[in-house]
Amino acid sequence: MTIQLLNDRYQVIRTLGAGGFGETYLAEDTYMPSKRRCVVKQLRPIHNNPQIYQLVQERFQREAAILEELGGVNDQIPALYAYFSSGGQFYLVQEWIEGDTLTGKVQTQGLFSEGAVQELFMNLLPVLDYVHSKHIVHRDIKPDNIIVRYRDGKPVLIDFGAIRESMGTVVNSQGNPTSSIVIGTPGYMPSEQAAGRPVYSSDLYSLGMTVIYLLTGKQAQQLETDSQTGEIVWRQYASHVSPIMAGVIDRAIAYHPRDRFPTARAMLDTLQNIANPIPPTQPLLTQPTIVSAPPPQTAPVKPQSNPQGSSQNNILFGSLIAGGLIGASVIISQVLTKSSQPTADKTVLPLETPSTGTSPVIETPKFIPTTPFPTQSTSSLNADATTAVSTYFWLSQRLVTDADLDGKDGFELDIMRNSIFANHGRRFDTSEIQDYFNKQPWYRPIYSAKHFHLNYCQN
Repeated sequence: MTIQLLNDRYQVIRTLGAGGFGETYLAEDTYMPSKRRCVVKQLRPIHNNPQIYQLVQERFQREAAILEELGGVNDQIPALYAYFSSGGQFYLVQEWIEGDTLTGKVQTQGLFSEGAVQELFMNLLPVLDYVHSKHIVHRDIKPDNIIVRYRDGKPVLIDFGAIRESMGTVVNSQGNPTSSIVIGTPGYMPSEQAAGRPVYSSDLYSLGMTVIYLLTGKQAQQLETDSQTGEIVWRQYASHVSPIMAGVIDRAIAYHPRDRFPTARAMLDTLQNIANPIPPTQPLLTQPTIVSAPPPQTAPVKPQSNPQGSSQNNILFGSLIAGGLIGASVIISQVLTKSSQPTADKTVLPLETPSTGTSPVIETPKFIPTTPFPTQSTSSLNADATTAVSTYFWLSQRLVTDADLDGKDGFELDIMRNSIFANHGRRFDTSEIQDYFNKQPWYRPIYSAKHFHLNYCQN
């Protein structure tokens, strides 16, 4: 092969690929002391019509600028080094990613485990979220276009279709420039993309189909579709995948865009909730602020001891202990001004709520659980506490009294505070509380502590 020097600078080493849009070369940059290797893409417009050549050149420059921005910020997108035109053809010079494609990984190492697939999702979805934030749809996500980089094991997204669309510009029958090229790979692109109308969730579909290949070893074209729904039939080839993960993948590859995750961020949040990566945290001792608007919010705390006494002040201070020191200043102020405040507006035993970026408040919750909480004995809960956990809906209806608190240890008081939220699917930062509710047959953890909001459980 004759060694070529493109643009008097890039020395071609070998051809990496060829297609209808041009050729791709591995080259060395002779202007750099390191002779760094790079990828040079030679792109040919479909028609060399002088009427549209200027338009193609302008679009090419604009798309190259977009790729420069993407790769310049995110290191899982190849950096754009240069672009130029020569002899009626256009060239892109990009970073050379040393690694194996996902296709190569399956061929050499076998099928991926569920854990490996989840890690891939966690690493690629933030990249897609960033790409979509720039109003770009990749349109050609598939196993061959994701390279696992040698130096750090990160997946890198390559071969954006935007430039190729520029090369596909033609003139329609009315003499107006248009693009008649559908970017994508059959089997990995959804129906709306095949019709020329891709949306952001089209990339999620392609990523889901890519993951199915990693789990089953079957290319998209080898899988059947349900004749009634149009959904891909794949689960029988991946018996090692949990129903929860399979459900996430099914939603990503739903036939209609409205049934998929709306954004890459939404899909990432769902996977993070499944993985439950939020570690136990220390109680936050912050100064609450009394506000008048619902819903109630307090920072998470753990009670320290049992309250004693029967006076009204002891009721309030007993609840302070049950709720932790976080509500000290607010509860004291309620003691001093009790005669002027209606009791129905105050809850003395606050519930643990997630951090939402606003100041905590202590108020009466505006919801009542619709089902009672069954009693279940656990190794971490004593017998007296077990019999008292049946239902705590009254916490949203009246003040707590000494009788309500007598004989309860700090753990049961914590359960009292959090049972209502648990009934509505919230996870908890405190590992002991989370472990207790995990053992309850009625508990369905849906929302993470950081994303749960009281609006989810208001009637």
